[in-house]
Amino acid sequence: MGLMPGVLIWSGRIGRRVVGLVVTALIGALFAATLVRLAPGADSDERDFDPRFSPASIHALHESRAADRNLARYYVTYLRGLAHGDFGVSYSLKRPVRELLADRGLTTLRLAGCGLIAGWALGLALAIVATQWKVGGMSTFTSGLSAMLLCVPAALIGLLVLAARAQWWWAIALIILPKVYSYTRGLLEKVSTEPHVLLARAKGLGRGRIFVWHVMPSVLPELLALAGISVSLAFSAAIPIEAVCDIPGVGQLAWQAALGRDLPILVTITLLLALITRAANAMADIAIAALHGDAQREATV
Repeated sequence: MGLMPGVLIWSGRIGRRVVGLVVTALIGALFAATLVRLAPGADSDERDFDPRFSPASIHALHESRAADRNLARYYVTYLRGLAHGDFGVSYSLKRPVRELLADRGLTTLRLAGCGLIAGWALGLALAIVATQWKVGGMSTFTSGLSAMLLCVPAALIGLLVLAARAQWWWAIALIILPKVYSYTRGLLEKVSTEPHVLLARAKGLGRGRIFVWHVMPSVLPELLALAGISVSLAFSAAIPIEAVCDIPGVGQLAWQAALGRDLPILVTITLLLALITRAANAMADIAIAALHGDAQREATV
């Protein structure tokens, strides 16, 4: 019986996260559809300027999209199909959106996943070296590198990786790295001056032991929150990188859909990005709550 209150609390938290995830995704998809429909030239098509198409063909093309002009009707129809696993058919590629995402999804997952892991590993390592194991001008070098990478656009980073013939995920890693480094360094410098850390140093504890048992537990919740944000950042950065480097992933598909005003693809990709972002943040929040709960239980004991 003692477990029931805890189970109910966690069930309520998870339930609220799931509801928030669904609502956020649906609102995000609606906003995407609205922006596409209200954008200048939403009713135009590159085939309008193709001399091989007759006026009758161009008129028929515009009539085929007439149903999308009523945004409310389009979105209701889209949600009805979504409930049955149907994301619609691409206007420009003439293929079901579900098939396009299945063909390209693994490429983007590999690109974003490997880049996310490498960016976090490098960012954390540089922040730890700069704050805990101060070696010569390492702190100045890492800060300069981070500032430089923050100033470089994602598309340019992709071109540099392309010129270097490196693995594509290095572009994502170089985008994630400065954000992880700058935030983690600030946290570590702040925690290193707190009383419990200074007391541990005064007692003569080793640098590694202080870092593992006194510094990291204090910064872990904030790092988990940053991890949730960086997941959406990695997938968002994949769009310009895949477009510039001609990588056949979902990001390239989103870029092509934006140029062609391909509403079914844009709405579906926005929906998926919203789901990924909300899910990552929800998992980070749950992990933080679990850490705080463990800390409270240890303090009680």
